Amino acid sequence: MARKVKPREPLSRSRVLTAAVALADTEGLGALSMRRLGEALGVEAMSLYKHVANKEDLLGGIVDLVVGEMALPAIGRDWKAAMRRRAITAHEVLRRHPWATMLIVSRANVGPASLTYVDATIGCLRAAGFSWALADHAWNAIDSLVYGFTLQQLNFPFAPEDYARMAEHFLPTLPAGAYPHLRGLSQEVIDRRHDGLHALEFGLDLLLDGLERLLPPAPTRGDGGPL
Repeated sequence: MARKVKPREPLSRSRVLTAAVALADTEGLGALSMRRLGEALGVEAMSLYKHVANKEDLLGGIVDLVVGEMALPAIGRDWKAAMRRRAITAHEVLRRHPWATMLIVSRANVGPASLTYVDATIGCLRAAGFSWALADHAWNAIDSLVYGFTLQQLNFPFAPEDYARMAEHFLPTLPAGAYPHLRGLSQEVIDRRHDGLHALEFGLDLLLDGLERLLPPAPTRGDGGPL
């Protein structure tokens, strides 16, 4: 009796974009071409154009898939907690997709997930009392921190566990008597009094606390209590 062949899953835009994200994750964005994507899906490259208009459409689509993994900030609740969670989850998502950060910051992202993400972010900040202009400045400042921190972490030339060893190697290369403060910090790392590790949350909390001070005072009742 002939073995029943399982029908191949038909191509769709969702399937094409999901495969493109997986390919970029495993082989890097430079490996993402229509030909290579067709091979990964087991189809001719030309058949992909029924679902994505061109390479730009493909890139916009995979950006939107990645942004869709990031947490939307709740509107009308604790804005600092919501924006903190938004930033931390964005960093985690960008770590899972190391190619995505530069792609996101280098293009106008107008997919539905991206627009929903920005809209919810502005809504969260507006509900907290920020003006339109301050809300715009606030979310862009937070994103600059997240993207910059992520890029530095992804591209740093050695692993965190090697910091002390690298500092010990680096210190003797400095000219005698020069750079005393850099020497002092390097010695702290060598002696394990400071691990040299940095966390997104350190800068994020400073930024959120600073933004909170820009909020106008909450309106009060006649008796002086909050409304």
